[in-house]
Amino acid sequence: MNKSELVEAVAKSADMTKVDAEKAINAVVETIVKTVAKGDDVALIGFGSFKPSKRAARTGKNPKTGEALKIAATTVPKFSAGATFKAAVAGKKAAKKK
Repeated sequence: MNKSELVEAVAKSADMTKVDAEKAINAVVETIVKTVAKGDDVALIGFGSFKPSKRAARTGKNPKTGEALKIAATTVPKFSAGATFKAAVAGKKAAKKK
């Protein structure tokens, strides 16, 4: 599913126009990106969480020449799927909490 198909599905599901659905999707994505870029986590219960993850500096290898090269430390976005999402993809019902 690409973005235009997602916009169409959201518009149909939420009974709204495609223009409004696209605005909503863009706003959600933009908010998640800005929040994670600031270093904060975004948790959507049942769906998953987005968080920044630090990668340490390390030594890599150029696959063409075999020469060692330094890879700088960086921060990357990380997504962890929630239990409900994992269960839906696996075709199971999510376990209820006691």
